[in-house]
Amino acid sequence: MQREEKQLEVALDAIILRVNDLKYAIGSMVAKLENEYETMNWPQFLDNFALISGQLTALSKMLAHDKSPPLRNLTVLPLHLTPERDEELVRMTEGRIPAFSHAIVPDYLRTKLDPEIEHKMHVLEQKAVAMTMEQYQKQVATYTKVVGHVWELVSKMREEWESEGGARGATAQTSSMADTHALVAAIAMGKGLKPLVPQGVQQNVPGGMMVAPVGPPGSMNPNQPGMGPMGKAPSAIKTNIKAGNQMHPYGR
Repeated sequence: MQREEKQLEVALDAIILRVNDLKYAIGSMVAKLENEYETMNWPQFLDNFALISGQLTALSKMLAHDKSPPLRNLTVLPLHLTPERDEELVRMTEGRIPAFSHAIVPDYLRTKLDPEIEHKMHVLEQKAVAMTMEQYQKQVATYTKVVGHVWELVSKMREEWESEGGARGATAQTSSMADTHALVAAIAMGKGLKPLVPQGVQQNVPGGMMVAPVGPPGSMNPNQPGMGPMGKAPSAIKTNIKAGNQMHPYGR
């Protein structure tokens, strides 16, 4: 008898530990959905859901293990009922149950559903039995349509979240490869730059005139004919000065 009690105590401790981990994971996911719904993306939601699913699977395997005692064959009975506050009970239940009184015991130690809920379940079962095959198929088609619509909405939101995440992660391009290649070619090979005229080389300009190289200021070039004593060439432009008695166009 003591061995069975020891085995039951060890199994209950392991089950309580698993249940606490599951409770913490569910609470963390609910908190993220309530507070971080704007920044939470689809992969993070799937990771949290996978964590909860894995903990549920581990708990189910523990309960179905051969060494685990059959909890269905055990009955929980209250040994002491009191309306006074029990601090140890408050600590064990994390503040949910202040006292193990006559009003709380029927709700926490019952093995059947609430009578009102049980009656509703019985009505639904009777309604399901009375349905025909056509009604079954119609409801299945309606349910499939609703599930398909929800799946489309979820898939669309997932694509939008992924596209927004990719747009936020991509940096704006601030350079141009064509400009970079043109700059390298100009520096290395002088491509695209205007050629410089070497000193002493004459250059033809439009109008039949010829431009000779110019020396330092104040110097005279002996190769330039018609230079005056000050090193200035006579102007080839003639100015006709008309009579001053001509009326100015803006004169009054």
